[in-house]
Amino acid sequence: MSLAASRVRIASTPDKHWPLLWRAMFVLLVLAIGLRHEVGGDWGNYLEHILDASDKTFYEAISVIEGDVAYDVLNWLAAQTDLGPYFVNTVCAVVFTWGLVEFCRNQPRPWLALVVAMPYLVTVVAMGYTRQGVAIGLAMLALVALSEEKLLRFFVLVALAATFHKSAVILMPLAVLAGTRNRVWRAIWVGLSSLVLYGLLLQASVENLRVGYIEVEYESSGAGIRVAMNAVPAFLFLVFRRRFVLAPTERAFWTWMALGAIAFVGLLWISPSSTAVDRVALYWIPLQLFVLSRLPNALGPANGRNDLWVCLIVAYSASVLFVWLFFATHAYAWLPYQFYPWVMLWR
Repeated sequence: MSLAASRVRIASTPDKHWPLLWRAMFVLLVLAIGLRHEVGGDWGNYLEHILDASDKTFYEAISVIEGDVAYDVLNWLAAQTDLGPYFVNTVCAVVFTWGLVEFCRNQPRPWLALVVAMPYLVTVVAMGYTRQGVAIGLAMLALVALSEEKLLRFFVLVALAATFHKSAVILMPLAVLAGTRNRVWRAIWVGLSSLVLYGLLLQASVENLRVGYIEVEYESSGAGIRVAMNAVPAFLFLVFRRRFVLAPTERAFWTWMALGAIAFVGLLWISPSSTAVDRVALYWIPLQLFVLSRLPNALGPANGRNDLWVCLIVAYSASVLFVWLFFATHAYAWLPYQFYPWVMLWR
């Protein structure tokens, strides 16, 4: 599809009504992500979350200090209805995929953006880090709202993302970088919103996070590679940014995002916990989709098909998936992929 729809879309604003093919892709991704069976390194933890929620009242389920409210509610509902992790994962998959499709369709080459997302964002994050996957899906919706200068929607979406994974609060200051109009007033509102979210969602968990990530010095295997996967497109954007067809405010925003992605390389060296840096850097993955889906037209003719560059991006994405499947430390937890209805059919 990246090659079939290779010519860049001329319209600056995508049609909000999804074509049939995109609706079919949405359903396919939701089913593959939501109804996976024993796929991902945290599958056992999903079962424990539901088991823990089974003997709690609704209030007890959402009042756990270290918990994430929206995710805890889903686990409580799963426990009450005996729908298991498939209910929780499917609801999370709907939200994640909605954000992914909206973000991809906001790019000039939406199918190429989806190709870039498949190897890591979809396969590893959405199927392995369920809570943060939902948060990133909502973050992508928030970035689309920010590009349309809908600041209130951005705040609401980031706040909702933080109810699935508290670390999403870190995205709130990004609103200051989007545009130059009323920068002081925007900064005031962002600061107040960040303080409110911090007080409501994060303050009680700061000590647990500090001990869990910093003092214990958790290390994530492959953190350097994942940070580099953000840093490389960030570097390419900074080098060729004048060739990207962007509005001035959009160019400024993604320039700051690119600088942030490169800064994570330095943070990885000085941080006592690579896991802490790794988890925060996940929110910069949309930068990969944004830059790499636009790169063919930045390196080739502005409105040309640029099939060679498209093929190179597809080949790069395929190689990322290949290397991860064959060499990643925890790839065994994804192999073989199992689909719950199919597994139940043969039991």
